Amino acid sequence: MAPKKIIIDCDPGIDDALAITLAHGSPALSILGITTVGGNVDLGHTTGNALRLREFLGFPGVPVVPGSAGALLRTPVNAASVHGEHGLGGAVLPEAMLPADDGHAADFIIDTLRAAPGEVTLVAIGPLTNVALALLREPRIVEWAREFAILGGSSTRGNFSPAAEFNIAADPEAAAIVFDAGWTVTMIGLDVSRRALAVGEVVDRMRAMGRLGADLLVPCVEFYGMVTAEEGPAIHDACAIAYLIDPTLVEVVPALVQVETAGRYTSGMTVTHFDLGDRVPNALVGTGLDVPRFWDLLLGVYQDVARRLDPTL
Repeated sequence: MAPKKIIIDCDPGIDDALAITLAHGSPALSILGITTVGGNVDLGHTTGNALRLREFLGFPGVPVVPGSAGALLRTPVNAASVHGEHGLGGAVLPEAMLPADDGHAADFIIDTLRAAPGEVTLVAIGPLTNVALALLREPRIVEWAREFAILGGSSTRGNFSPAAEFNIAADPEAAAIVFDAGWTVTMIGLDVSRRALAVGEVVDRMRAMGRLGADLLVPCVEFYGMVTAEEGPAIHDACAIAYLIDPTLVEVVPALVQVETAGRYTSGMTVTHFDLGDRVPNALVGTGLDVPRFWDLLLGVYQDVARRLDPTL
């Protein structure tokens, strides 16, 4: 089968870097472009990190297009305390030689989907500001996208607040626009990604992957948090990419998802109705992950990428 064409809208970010590495390395996917948004760190750093990853991993022909620096209506927030000041944790990649592409991420999304209706999957693994702007400018992207998936939200508890996951809480108004747009949002959220823990055995396998492991994977994962035989940090964003590669890895359930924008304590909450009654679903919500198969996929692809960077492996 031909690879699935994708646009990755992201805010690199440690877990974005791990997700981009997976997407680049998988023969099941073809990256048409990477669009960036302020989120985990500011837009200058998220765009710079995307450019560094593009050159380090070796796909210089893929456009990197910056987008929105912050939320539609709110003061920008970030997660530099989790990802480090520059966003890639302990990883220090060479400065990129090639610049970002001209234009705005929202327009790139519109133009790419318009040029190939029904062929391109959009996956958003950061705040949803760029996607919301694209919808406001051209509502027909709902019809043009082959599929739309996000890493974001939760049907249970959050990580930005007890109620809200970070990517949604960073721009709840944008998320509400996206969920209300009339397409099916595949929501791979914390209910899935919190199961994808990089425990000691996983990190040991990464450590044996030459430059990829030493320069990117291990410094990212170990910066995230303590790694033991039984515990480790969750590799959130890669779960959405893994779903696009093999949807059987993730259990999804139809649901109606509504985004709370007004709550004093619950702003950014993805209120998820599984008992639909006469409600019409607008989402497929991830509820489970085949953890052993997820790691087999991820580490297998990473090993292939590592060999491309270092053929002696």
